[in-house]
Amino acid sequence: MKKLHPITEAIRIQTERTNEMEHSTPMFLTSSFCFDNAEEMRAAFADETNDNIYSRFSNPTVQEFIDKMVLLEGAEAGVATATGMSAVFATFMALLKHGDHILSCDAVFGSTHNILKKYLPNYGIEFSYVSADKPGEWEAAIRPNTKMIYLETPTNPGLEIIDLEFAGALAKKHNLILNVDNCFATPVNQRPIDFGANLVVHSATKWIDGQGRVLGGVIAGDKKLVSEIFSFCRNTGPSLSPFNAWVLSKSLETLDVRMERHANNALQIATKLENHPKISWLKYPYLASHPQHRIAIKQMKNGGGIICFELKGGIESGRQFLNSLEMLSLTANLGDSRSIASHPASTTHGKLTEEERLKVNITPGLIRISVGLEYVDDILNDILQALEKC
Repeated sequence: MKKLHPITEAIRIQTERTNEMEHSTPMFLTSSFCFDNAEEMRAAFADETNDNIYSRFSNPTVQEFIDKMVLLEGAEAGVATATGMSAVFATFMALLKHGDHILSCDAVFGSTHNILKKYLPNYGIEFSYVSADKPGEWEAAIRPNTKMIYLETPTNPGLEIIDLEFAGALAKKHNLILNVDNCFATPVNQRPIDFGANLVVHSATKWIDGQGRVLGGVIAGDKKLVSEIFSFCRNTGPSLSPFNAWVLSKSLETLDVRMERHANNALQIATKLENHPKISWLKYPYLASHPQHRIAIKQMKNGGGIICFELKGGIESGRQFLNSLEMLSLTANLGDSRSIASHPASTTHGKLTEEERLKVNITPGLIRISVGLEYVDDILNDILQALEKC
């Protein structure tokens, strides 16, 4: 057969068809798996075969989801986890030891920041931040005990774009693991491994699911590194539910077309809002005004489904904006078919001091919009009427 496009292959990947001859892949909702005889069971526990033993270790439905993600990311192997944060944590704990150091971009998801700042020091693992928008300072921040570079691009929520080609070359030069959170872009929009990343992590809860239904995480990357992460997950238990895996695997079959619609809607809205009198600035990677626009068009297929902008009225305007929305949802998620608005300074980052927020570019009037699949004028009109009330 002629070689297929990765998107086509991912759609066609399925667990082996049963005697029922089903067209849609079934769910394997079982905690354990049986063996025909004692020798088969011994060989499975001795890792001499790839037979399933227990769903904490492996499961056919979960493996189907992993296989699709590995193919889409252009990786060698993968591991699925219960949530995106368990995926991030597993990459740290499986590969780092007491005395190691992580170099991280400063604009990371709040829970990732808490892991770096609050929990990893308990295990003797150090970290330091570098500015996402100042890559020229990164090399000087590498220490003799640095083992991993961790970054998000685009960053959450400020949409800063990090040059993956630069990061890949830097990691290779210093023999470091480059670990990239690719959640905002998804593998149909950006493939960090093509630029030198060793690992890619996702909160599959977001765009991969796409409808706000289930939690999930996934790691894809170098076979040797993934093997170590798999061993950690097998023993510590952050396993993905087969039901969630089934939902996520089916969702991947529409990821490409969904992300195209999300991005088209987002670009239209960003273009029309960019010069609004109530907004100080607006960021969207595929707008020419974005500070890292040149990098975005080099490494991203489109600008993705997130827009962020700064309201001139600060925190109070942010609250008023949220309260004035009539259609957009106010919820702690993104990547849904339904558009979502959030105001980080009064919600997700509300417990930080203003100085702490500004250090990670959480400005007082920052609004993040996760642009959904609704008719674009309906999304825009709701945003516009809420802006008029700020």
